[in-house]
Amino acid sequence: MTVLCLVERDGDGVADVSLRALTFARSFAAPAASSASSTPSASATGSAAGDGSSLMYQKAGYSAPNGTFTAAGGGAAVAAVVFGGPAEVPEADLAAYGVTDAYAVESGELTGYAPQAWARALAGLAADLSATAVVAAGTDRGHEVMAHLGAITGLPMAANCASAEPNADGTLRLVRHRWAGSLLEDAVLDASPALLTVAVDAVATVSAGHPAQVAVHVYEPVLDEADLRVTATESAERSGGVSLATARVVVGGGRGVGGPDGFGTLEELAGLLGGVVGVSRVVTSEGWRPHKQQVGQTGTRISPELYLACGISGAIQHMAGCLSAKHIVAVNTDPDAPIISHADYAVIGDLSQVIPALVAAIRAR
Repeated sequence: MTVLCLVERDGDGVADVSLRALTFARSFAAPAASSASSTPSASATGSAAGDGSSLMYQKAGYSAPNGTFTAAGGGAAVAAVVFGGPAEVPEADLAAYGVTDAYAVESGELTGYAPQAWARALAGLAADLSATAVVAAGTDRGHEVMAHLGAITGLPMAANCASAEPNADGTLRLVRHRWAGSLLEDAVLDASPALLTVAVDAVATVSAGHPAQVAVHVYEPVLDEADLRVTATESAERSGGVSLATARVVVGGGRGVGGPDGFGTLEELAGLLGGVVGVSRVVTSEGWRPHKQQVGQTGTRISPELYLACGISGAIQHMAGCLSAKHIVAVNTDPDAPIISHADYAVIGDLSQVIPALVAAIRAR
């Protein structure tokens, strides 16, 4: 029995969001999942989490307010799916997270990101391996590919899952994030294989403890011309960059930056830290920076090691996009700004003085 996990890469390693997805996949890789019914159906009930319990478990790595997350694996194997050649499979990272088999999806026709083609490949692999579940991180790509997979297979896809537990009857009991995590939904999924995306701010990364031996297999999917009708490629000057969704360091800028010219020092700091710049919604609304850099409910959800928020007040829509950051450091002139209550550290001061001083200190080292 196999749980397939779509893995997104960050440079030569596995993106943090995919490490969380692998942790999630191990947590319910149990024999009970193999008996899931082939009749797709789902039922759900919702409960509000307005008392802050939702935010608590997101930061602490809990799967639900009434239960702690467990990384104990069951009787099924977790297999990783990487789009690229065998040399591009990050074996060491996968081994540390309990992966026993990795499938390098390689095709002469597949040279970039093509959501329907990726889904077609996953469908073929899932059928060949009799997979009990297919899991992906709840990123833009993860949601898009899994939605295509649901359309191809005719199965329901459960998005933004915080926990999954096999029931005795072969179904899965799920807790899902709704309304940017402010609502937790209890659901029962009755489908085989189960198609799930993982709420990236709900699961902490937990290594397997004992690294596995990873066997790398090459998988050549059978694709139709229609599968390649929509593809995405990056321009040469941007192809080597780090994406906002997978960056380990994000330097955020808000209204307090003052205008488009104020982002120069943030770009410099992000470069020194090996990270990228993110922005709040007001910045994109003012036209200071492009929407693709927006962090938040209507932008990109991030889960970096460090989020340095500069001149950002911390509206709930913005916090919905950054609460999965392992560490939040806020720089703000207002000690009562909402983001201060979420920050691990706060610097109460003018960012136009704090950031240049930080840049100078880093350069001095």
